[in-house]
Amino acid sequence: MKKQHVPASNKRRTFLGQVISGAAMLGFGAMVSPSTVKASEKWIEADGLSEADAWFNKIKGKHRIVYDVPNPHEMFPFAWPRVFLLTNEKTGTPSNESNVVVVLRHNAIPYAMQNSLWEKYKFGELFKINDAATKAPATQNAFWQPKPDAFKVPGVGPVAIGINDLQKDGVMFCVCEMAMTVYSAVIAQQTNTKAEDVKKEFLEGLLPGIQPVPSGVWAVGRAQEHGCAYCFVG
Repeated sequence: MKKQHVPASNKRRTFLGQVISGAAMLGFGAMVSPSTVKASEKWIEADGLSEADAWFNKIKGKHRIVYDVPNPHEMFPFAWPRVFLLTNEKTGTPSNESNVVVVLRHNAIPYAMQNSLWEKYKFGELFKINDAATKAPATQNAFWQPKPDAFKVPGVGPVAIGINDLQKDGVMFCVCEMAMTVYSAVIAQQTNTKAEDVKKEFLEGLLPGIQPVPSGVWAVGRAQEHGCAYCFVG
């Protein structure tokens, strides 16, 4: 049988995909060393209240919901928060009196990051996020500052579901630091770089207003403790 040559770049992407899939199947545990977990000890503040806990204390609305987003799922992680706000407005509650929390965790963490990181680390390929128009791996975050008519819903028309648009109406976005720790370590392993440097890039490359939290499951729990109904977004 003739041996097929595989370009080095394809080998890298294949390896990363396999390792990320393995980390998902193992619940991250096998991929995380004690030293990487220790990086999150900064969450403990002197007064016993973490920055992330203080962020959740802003939830005071009449109607409250948390969207749990562990995987990319087309436009739903962003369309459903808008639907929640619109339909509450139609039933008498202004958007500023409702609370929506979106937890970006696991394979959905790229949505929390700027386009430069999508390009550098090929998030579209690694996390299997395709461009809606070309069907090719996405090279940028489609939900950050999209054009006004970028997203349309049959029977409704254009909808403002960019992260920036939703933030203007009070939607709160947070991202799992544990997932960033794991995936930055995976990327560093294959690119012969330091995991802490990659993770630093992740944190510095977060979109404005997105709150890092110790873990996504921690955030889902905190949101429910603050009275948010739970909604899974596949």
